[in-house]
Amino acid sequence: MIFGNINQLNEFSFLEKAVKECFDYAKEQDLSSFEPGKHEIDGDRLFVNIVEYTTKTPEERFWEAHKNYLDVHVMLCGTEQIDLNFIQNMELKEFVEADDFLPMEGEANSHVILTDKDFLICYPSDAHRTAVKVGEPQTIKKAIFKVQIL
Repeated sequence: MIFGNINQLNEFSFLEKAVKECFDYAKEQDLSSFEPGKHEIDGDRLFVNIVEYTTKTPEERFWEAHKNYLDVHVMLCGTEQIDLNFIQNMELKEFVEADDFLPMEGEANSHVILTDKDFLICYPSDAHRTAVKVGEPQTIKKAIFKVQIL
């Protein structure tokens, strides 16, 4: 996992080309004006899901990871905690290939708090539990870029 802010992208020159494409797209587009849903960039190779939801307690949320895509979370509006661990520390459930969804159970060993323009890159070994409230529940808007792993 990699945590940062899009205003400091010069510090992340080591990122994969496809991940850099996500940030280029985010700079070129007004993502906050996009309607929620899937927006294709380059077919299945690269697309962005715009989501809006209300944050909740950790007990109301679920753990996930992905095998076929990297997640690049970019906060557009609001504050959200994302709990983190590595999948080898979790109890893995059955992988849902059609949704590229690996459910699991376990505990957080760390977390990040995303605010405007912060990003979190989650790789296949990164278990993450999104939409955890910081303080009172709030509605957030976020871009989740999906980068196909070849």
